[in-house]
Amino acid sequence: MHVPKEHPRYVSLLYREKIAEGVRKGITAVEGIAAHGRGETFDYILGEKSHDFALEAERAAVALILTSKHPVISVNGNVAALIPEEIVKLSETLNAILEVNIFHFSEERVRKIKEEIEACGGKILADLDAELKGLKSARRKVSSKGIYKADTVLVPLEDGDRCEILRLHGKKVITIDLNPLSRTSRMADITIVDNLIRAVPNMIEMGEKMQNYSEKELREILESYDNRRVLSASIKRIRDYLTEMAERVLEGG
Repeated sequence: MHVPKEHPRYVSLLYREKIAEGVRKGITAVEGIAAHGRGETFDYILGEKSHDFALEAERAAVALILTSKHPVISVNGNVAALIPEEIVKLSETLNAILEVNIFHFSEERVRKIKEEIEACGGKILADLDAELKGLKSARRKVSSKGIYKADTVLVPLEDGDRCEILRLHGKKVITIDLNPLSRTSRMADITIVDNLIRAVPNMIEMGEKMQNYSEKELREILESYDNRRVLSASIKRIRDYLTEMAERVLEGG
């Protein structure tokens, strides 16, 4: 499908097509379309921009990854379809391992996600030879060299069950979730309420600068970060946007 750049919803339609192409290629589960659409809804009522609270969370996330001993970035079908090159760049910038982890599991999908990331020049774990105890879904299947022994896990587009189990296993969890009301958002150590397609490039840019920060500077960023305050700010922004739109409708705008 050709998406004309002149279309007022060009960016949204472009990434919608990327998800559809991911399904056609066998990278993304059909259910991933619904997940993407849900995220689009929240992005729309957040004004489709990276707000200050998102940038603050992204900066804290970069600081946490840079101070971690064994950080891992979890990659599912939606991530591989939407931003494969960017997620590879992020892993290289922050020296974090990539690992395939999917809810709707099949060996074929694992292989195709791995191939997609490798085609973009990345290295990714896909052996899945260990299990996260306490988790019943297929997300329990992890690599013994990756998520299983990680101290920090970045889980874009996460589900609440795994976030809870990762925390119980003593791991720090960073999530990118446009829904600040979700269980994942409320349980994660750092919640980035931003669109994946903006958040990851933001983090790459921040990471390139923060690589030169001292350990003390990075720790100070983390000590001043309050995830509850960030979540509250994002919810208030949704409230304010909807209030503004309701007033425009009354005014005939």
